[in-house]
Amino acid sequence: MSESLTSQWKVTKQAVRGKGVVVAQNWKAAQVGAEILRKGGNAIDAAVATGLAIGTLEPWMSGIGGIGFMTVWNAREKRAYTIDYGPISASKLDPAAYKIVGPGPANAFAWPDILERRNEFGYHSIAVPGMVAGLSKALERFGTLKWQDVMAPGVALAKRGMQLDWYMQVMLVQGAADLAQYPASKAAYLCDDGRVPAIDWQGNTRYIKLGNLGETYQRLSDGGPREFYEGSLARDIAADLQAGGSTISYDDLANYQARIVEPLSFEHNGATVNVAGGLTAGPTLRRTIELAGQRTRGKGAPDADFFVGIAEGMHQAYQERLNSMGDKPTNTCTTHFCAADSEGNMVALTQTLMSLFGSCVMLPKTGITMNNGMLWFDPEPNRPNSIAPGKRPLCNICPVVVSRDGQALFCIGASGGRRIVPAVTQLALMMLDRGMDIEAAFHQPRIDVSGVGPIRVNRDLPDAVKKAIAAKLPIVEVANHVSPLNFANPSCIARDPKTGELAGMNEVMTPWAGGAAQ
Repeated sequence: MSESLTSQWKVTKQAVRGKGVVVAQNWKAAQVGAEILRKGGNAIDAAVATGLAIGTLEPWMSGIGGIGFMTVWNAREKRAYTIDYGPISASKLDPAAYKIVGPGPANAFAWPDILERRNEFGYHSIAVPGMVAGLSKALERFGTLKWQDVMAPGVALAKRGMQLDWYMQVMLVQGAADLAQYPASKAAYLCDDGRVPAIDWQGNTRYIKLGNLGETYQRLSDGGPREFYEGSLARDIAADLQAGGSTISYDDLANYQARIVEPLSFEHNGATVNVAGGLTAGPTLRRTIELAGQRTRGKGAPDADFFVGIAEGMHQAYQERLNSMGDKPTNTCTTHFCAADSEGNMVALTQTLMSLFGSCVMLPKTGITMNNGMLWFDPEPNRPNSIAPGKRPLCNICPVVVSRDGQALFCIGASGGRRIVPAVTQLALMMLDRGMDIEAAFHQPRIDVSGVGPIRVNRDLPDAVKKAIAAKLPIVEVANHVSPLNFANPSCIARDPKTGELAGMNEVMTPWAGGAAQ
């Protein structure tokens, strides 16, 4: 029996609407942000509170041991900013520690084999985390609430522990073998015998204590954000890192600063696309739109020309990226969320631990699950993105705010590693070039062009579209499952320019994702 005959159900979602909206890959985190809006905070306050809380709800995706980028639309100034709080390698890192020992397996990371997989798991894979610095920088520059106010929901959730449900069990099953290698990770996430904790047959509520994370959140709230980089908390983090073999020092933490930088902004069809630039995927987004040209224009649901334009444009843009910038696409466990308020502010924020559970290391003293940012560096020497001390790597993050006539139209981004840019490009152009509303765009089947292998085409697309793409480039048809997702996991908030009402949407096939309104 063909796969298409074994799946007869159709999943739909409704947009969440209101004068203030937060959408996130975890609906409980979106509720945290919406409550901040109800208490008088603005979109930046809501985004920071969501970012701090979500790491306690889905620690396989992100957390204060991770990194991120955000694009902020400041309504008062009528302009966009980018906040860069990406990873930086240790100042005393020795590239020779990441010795290449083989040509590389046929896996999604595409790098050569490294000694003991040091760039992928364990203490050697950790880069200096920037999330606390980035969120606090955003709050200080664009927010209205105090640090303790936006931390309060995260503190409560971290002390309570993470609620065990079916989705968490799926993530733990995938990460169990690697988590079991590190004592604090095993103690927090797994049973004593290494099994994945299970929900009982009655579905009774059960919480998983995330090591000492609750106490760490309280210390961070009481001491302020620089406690993470310069206080006693920083000393505990550095001590645990060095005890495990990392070269990250207290000085590396103390010297870390998030940066407010100019976004990459360019015009398209009467609107301005504002996206994180530099080492992110923003330049690839711009190049794809440029190469697609007029083929994405029209009315209503995208046609074959739309998808062929995207496929060819993104295929070439990715080839240019891989050849000139040294970046190779990776699958990452990332989270993206958006926040918007009645004043016109918007935030598109993407944060990540990189891989599933990042390095899989939970630091014993603090309960912080750490990133594996070294995986974003090219292990081959003498390349633009090669491993080196005190260096920032390339990444696939792509937070976007689109504006017109001094107002933000929509904010959008996604998780999904190499699949982020294709999803953001298609959804943005469906709204900009085809005039589709946010609900229609998110229910529209997509393609994925990730720079390697054949183009992945949603099997639900019309045959005419599939044939048109196949005439230009190799394709493979795939279903859009609940798990694993074959496409990216986007989130978006759009503003009705006539009424000012906000509408938020998440990936339709992600049960955990949702939104909340003010």
